[in-house]
Amino acid sequence: MQYDEDVKKRLKRVEGQIRGVLKMMEEEQPCKDVVAQLSAVRSAADKAIAYIVAVNLEQCILEEKEAGRDTSKVVQQAIELLVKSR
Repeated sequence: MQYDEDVKKRLKRVEGQIRGVLKMMEEEQPCKDVVAQLSAVRSAADKAIAYIVAVNLEQCILEEKEAGRDTSKVVQQAIELLVKSR
């Protein structure tokens, strides 16, 4: 699978957020502020996961349809990926 620039930008933002959290910890920022930022990191990672699965699912469904195969297995695999990511 080729990953587009949008998903790479999302992950670079997550990387920056993680660096920010580490800096907050080094500066001994309050626990609630650190946890709030970690929550934002988790949310951004979840969105990146959903985006990657959605794009991949779309590609796989098109390939399966072109080959004349049933797409239900591909959809089930995508659902399993999303469930596993939580």
